[in-house]
Amino acid sequence: MTDQPAWDADDDRTEPPHGREYRISELAQAAGVPVRTLRYYQERKLLPPPRRVGRIGLYSEDHLARLRVIGNLLDRGHTLEGIKELLSAWEQGHDVAAVLGLEKAVIAPWSTETPVDMSLDELAELFPGEVGPSSIDEAVALGYLEVHGDRVTHWSRRQLEATVALVRAGVPLSDVLAASRRLQHSVDELADMFVRLIMTHVVGPLPSRSLANQDLAGLTDTLAQLRPGAQVAVEAGFSRAMERRVRRELDEVFGRLVPPADGAPADGAPADGAPADGPPDDDADNVDATGAAAEEAGSEQG
Repeated sequence: MTDQPAWDADDDRTEPPHGREYRISELAQAAGVPVRTLRYYQERKLLPPPRRVGRIGLYSEDHLARLRVIGNLLDRGHTLEGIKELLSAWEQGHDVAAVLGLEKAVIAPWSTETPVDMSLDELAELFPGEVGPSSIDEAVALGYLEVHGDRVTHWSRRQLEATVALVRAGVPLSDVLAASRRLQHSVDELADMFVRLIMTHVVGPLPSRSLANQDLAGLTDTLAQLRPGAQVAVEAGFSRAMERRVRRELDEVFGRLVPPADGAPADGAPADGAPADGPPDDDADNVDATGAAAEEAGSEQG
């Protein structure tokens, strides 16, 4: 950083009239960022405009402090749009810690899946004869795989192991991926439903303007409590549905495998010695009796 301040060096004052100020190149050097980055931040309204003296823009220590905050937030993984919202909340009097706590509750991962890194050859060995450009493209589109040259990263060891088990049991990989696409659509709808519930009944009643810090803290706690509830509801509901469906399918399978008890006919076949068609024996006796009575009546009339 240059020691020459951006004010008239011939001035007898030891400080500029507005405190220490920087030209844009000096500010960039002090913040450790390129000048083009500062201009971009100004375009995105992340950085307030400088004080103008003629055609010269002068930046204050507040600008430098803001740049350092932006840099720290970027290092923590925040996006520029998210940083803009945080800084806006800060300017409106919110405690940045409360805002960051709410953001953490919202964007924290909902799962603790372990990624798996492997080569393309290792992936192909897991699914012999089924890994090709189309299956890899499908897995990438679903968000399961990231391709880095001749290596890939699967987002979840558990899901990869489940897929391997299905394929080894005889389910084609293409069918597993097709089912995964349908599953993704269904879970997206479930997520939308839960988000609508939270936005309508939890966030909606909060003041529409200038949320207080205690409101943010309360909302953070509420979201933290709702996370496991939503996961348990989905997991429990799916488990019940699978139990019902599997039991129904197994009943049909066992019905075909288990022979009928006590020699009972299978599939509605007639018992041994019984006529294939016609009424039961009791009904047949009734018919014979009726016919004999009719013949007897006729002979009497004759």
